[in-house]
Amino acid sequence: MAAAFSVRQADYGHPSDAAAVVALLDAYASDPAGGGEPLSDFVKANLARELAARPQAYSVLAFDGEQPVGLVNCIEGFSSFKCKPLVNVHDVAVLASHRGRGIAEAMLAEAERIAVERGAVKMTLEVLSGNVPAVKLYRRIGYEGYQLDPAMGTAQFMQKWLGAS
Repeated sequence: MAAAFSVRQADYGHPSDAAAVVALLDAYASDPAGGGEPLSDFVKANLARELAARPQAYSVLAFDGEQPVGLVNCIEGFSSFKCKPLVNVHDVAVLASHRGRGIAEAMLAEAERIAVERGAVKMTLEVLSGNVPAVKLYRRIGYEGYQLDPAMGTAQFMQKWLGAS
C-alpha cells in the first residue's frame, strides 16, 4: 500500500518551505528530465526570496509525513485572447523515491484549484517529449497540445536566452 502524502501551497516566507522549494528544484534540475545539472549557488541562495517577491508566483509542495517529496512551481501570466489570467506550470518535480504514487497529480490538482481561485482561464505547461510518464499523466488529466486552427498545427515551445545566464 502506498504511503499517505499531503499537498499544500508553499509559504516562501517560512524557512522550511523555502528550503524545500530549493532542495526539490535542485533534485529536479540534477535529474536527466531537468537537465542533469544542479542549481547554481546563486539560485539556491536567492530562489525563495525572488519567488516571494513576485505575487504572480506560487508553489505547491507534497509531503510524505514531514519529508518534502514534490514541488510544482506556477507563474501567472495573461491570456490576451480571453483578457484574463492564465497559469503556467513551470516545474513539476517528485523525488525519484516517490514517483508513481499519484503525487504529481495531487499537486497539479491543488495548483489548478489555486489557479481557479485566482480567476485563471487556463493552465499551460511544457514537457519534454521523451518524458513519457509525465506526458501520459498530463494527457490523462486534461492537458493537450495547443492549437487555434488545426490546419495551422500545434504550438511549439521555443526559447531564447537573454544576456548571461
